[in-house]
Parts: sequence; C-alpha cells; structure tokens
Amino acid sequence: MKFDLGRCLLQERLEERGMSREALAKALLYKPERLADYIDNKRLMPLKTAISIAATVGCSVNELYELLPAIEGDGRDVE
Repeated sequence: MKFDLGRCLLQERLEERGMSREALAKALLYKPERLADYIDNKRLMPLKTAISIAATVGCSVNELYELLPAIEGDGRDVE
C-alpha cells in the first residue's frame, strides 16, 4: 500500500515527552528554525533526519507524520 505524508506530528511527540524544540535542536545540533520548518510543514524531513529525531524523541519514524493512503491515479506515482 502506498502512502502520502500528511502534516508533521513532531510537536505532538515533543509535548507527549515534555521536550522542547530547543532541547531537541540542541541534542541534535540543529537550528531550532529548521525544526520549526518541519513542524510548520514548510520543509519535509529527510529520512536520515527523521531517524535521528525519532531516536532522540523516543518514537518511531512513522509517528512523525500523518500517513494518508495514496489515491491511485493522482499523478504522483512515479515508477
């Protein structure tokens, strides 16, 4: 089954764990603005970044975004 990414759920994961954006940014040596761009859906997390964030926050990569079933024939499928 194919999926499209919905909105970023990083802010929710941080709130569940009582962690701030600033603490996550410091732990990963990222700029807080970069994390804000992910949270505000202005940028999509690269897979390596998502793996690092998930490991630091204590969740799975799948928990960082809404996963929406892809609609077949929407023109986004590339084979």
